[in-house]
Amino acid sequence: MRRYYYDLHTHSCLSPCADDDNTPNNLLGMASLAGIDILALTDHNTAKNCPAFFKAADKYGIIPIAGMEMTTSEDIHIICLFENLQSALDFDKHLDAYRIPIENRPDIFGHQIITDEDDSVIGEEKNLLSNATAISVEDVPMHVKKFGGICYPAHIDRDANGIISTLGTFPETPFFSCVEFHDRNKIAEYKEKHALRDKLFIVSSDAHYLTDIRDKENFFELDGSSSDEVRRNLFKILKER
Repeated sequence: MRRYYYDLHTHSCLSPCADDDNTPNNLLGMASLAGIDILALTDHNTAKNCPAFFKAADKYGIIPIAGMEMTTSEDIHIICLFENLQSALDFDKHLDAYRIPIENRPDIFGHQIITDEDDSVIGEEKNLLSNATAISVEDVPMHVKKFGGICYPAHIDRDANGIISTLGTFPETPFFSCVEFHDRNKIAEYKEKHALRDKLFIVSSDAHYLTDIRDKENFFELDGSSSDEVRRNLFKILKER
């Protein structure tokens, strides 16, 4: 068993609010310099840059995790992570039926660039990715579970799109075993104020720019002799809380 430093919330150039320099390769390169062992790509309401992300990860010795930051109908951000790439892509297709098609305005919201593993542009998402879907926060776990994934509220210590700031409290249902913080210094306060003592606390960067990637600090202690085994053991921890 060893420490694996993680960041489970980052955005690539496919997210309209992220910098165009946040290509899969650049994200992985910056994470490697920061000492990160496990990195998740969580673009807004899509996993379409995850194939390039997975292929590029081999060059950096980083264990990749496919996911997305989903926006509920209440405008709450939820991190959705999947144990394998295909499950994330299947969920991506499933979510398309619940996305509200509004054509993106790159001059206002930013580009939504799809790349290959060499960061060559292979497409651009036409419809805006960052707007709310038609799935409520109550129903998100049910949808994600169908694809073998785990989900939990993103940056609950922030006002923008946080579950507490949006609902005024942390709901008893649906049950989330994990919660994400942007600032680990706020964990103690929120843990007591919102009765979160039974949760697993995850701290991630929500990187929209390469400079948002933080030096290694947060970690899981995991067994495994291969990337697949380490990833599988991480998901056991996330799911068994």
